[in-house]
Amino acid sequence: MKRNNKLLAALNSLLIEKLTTINQLMVYSEMCENLGYSNLHKVIQTQAMDQMLLAEWLMERIRFCEGSAPLSKLNRIMIDKIVSELIEKYETNELEAFQSYSNAIELAAQVNDSETVEVLSKILMKEKGHASWAQNQRAEIENKGMEKYLLNHLGRLVN
Repeated sequence: MKRNNKLLAALNSLLIEKLTTINQLMVYSEMCENLGYSNLHKVIQTQAMDQMLLAEWLMERIRFCEGSAPLSKLNRIMIDKIVSELIEKYETNELEAFQSYSNAIELAAQVNDSETVEVLSKILMKEKGHASWAQNQRAEIENKGMEKYLLNHLGRLVN
């Protein structure tokens, strides 16, 4: 495949965002564990591992397109101590990622790279699931209140 610098730049930008998200989620996960929210810790840790797979897919495409992955470059990581803010930031990041992936898919289609379109479309579907999870968490917080939400994530069942 012929190297397309504009597409490689878009893929590298997506990878930087993905690597930042992974680090952000690991911080969130550990913060939840330190606060005693073991269920939330496990769920967020699983989200981070899922993001790692998506980063791997991006790295593979970058290498296939004859580029190199910017593994030493990350965006700023935001650290909050309030669970609702963690979830809100994650949701915002996922919704922004949705737009970035949509733009990259459009670019890949313009340069006739159907394999990259396919990979980015798979990632986009995963991103929709991540955003949906965060939206569901916010709705649960709004419906039950923060105290009951957090109690559920301590491992005890509260109705």
